[in-house]
Amino acid sequence: MRRLTRSRRDRLIAGVCGGLGEYFNVDSNLIRVLAIIIGIALGIVPALIAYLVAWIIIPEETPES
Repeated sequence: MRRLTRSRRDRLIAGVCGGLGEYFNVDSNLIRVLAIIIGIALGIVPALIAYLVAWIIIPEETPES
């Protein structure tokens, strides 16, 4: 069973886009570009709020043993 987690390896700020990329098996840079485009189209403040909420509610991946 796959779980959505924030990435520890592929992170620029909090690992949200890296975690989404790993979950959907897509390059995380594509997720980042889409987030920027959506942020410009819908507004910077709502996009930042959405990112902060994702940062808070998506758990960080556990270290591998």
